[in-house]
Amino acid sequence: MKEVDVFIPCCIDQFNPEIGFDLISLLKYMGYKVNYNTNQTCCGRVLYDNGNWKQAKELGEKFIEDFKGNNLIVGCSTACIGYVKNNFGKLFYNTSNHNSYKSLSERIMDITEFICSYNRDFELKAKFNHKVFLHNNCHSINEYNLEAETRIILNEVEGLEIVNKEGENFCCGFGGGLSIYNEAVSEELARQKVELAINNGAEYIVSTDAACLMHINNYIQKNNLPLKTIHIVSLLMDSRKNNNE
Repeated sequence: MKEVDVFIPCCIDQFNPEIGFDLISLLKYMGYKVNYNTNQTCCGRVLYDNGNWKQAKELGEKFIEDFKGNNLIVGCSTACIGYVKNNFGKLFYNTSNHNSYKSLSERIMDITEFICSYNRDFELKAKFNHKVFLHNNCHSINEYNLEAETRIILNEVEGLEIVNKEGENFCCGFGGGLSIYNEAVSEELARQKVELAINNGAEYIVSTDAACLMHINNYIQKNNLPLKTIHIVSLLMDSRKNNNE
């Protein structure tokens, strides 16, 4: 049986653990033996983004140790994985961890990239009779260069309709520190995102990033709006269950 390691980001571990369980269930359904290292912790993205490179490097060293080996590593956060792929080089280039970080950056990927690159012919047998607004988070576009894969997968879900055009995407306002240090701008961006989705007839906003969805959902609930959010992993698992009922 094929094996993969899973990376569950701290925002999912702490706030949306069901997404992590759905990721593991989806990989098992796809025929993989799933290894979950319970010692894994934060990748260090928040520290890095706030300029605390020393502490980020310490967490990065632990991350490299936790995911040593040769297995592919599958996660469900384009922001965290994009950081590991692109910024570990700034922390570990030409150090004793140089070869280890290079190996890690080549093996780690988001579930959408994993499906499109390694399981393109696999039938997900998913059905989701709803209109969805696809939110590609800033890191997935600007840092990870992962955008088309999500749309490709969603287009294969029976009954699902994507209501926004490919270029109709902008920041939701979460932005890590932005939502804390500039709440007014952050909330306005969330308002624009939600209103555009509703005006396009969406029932759900779907994304590969749980932190963005949490921020958007907070705005929806605060204003009692007729819209839901869902991570693509949960969408695939829920829709597959419903299709098999």
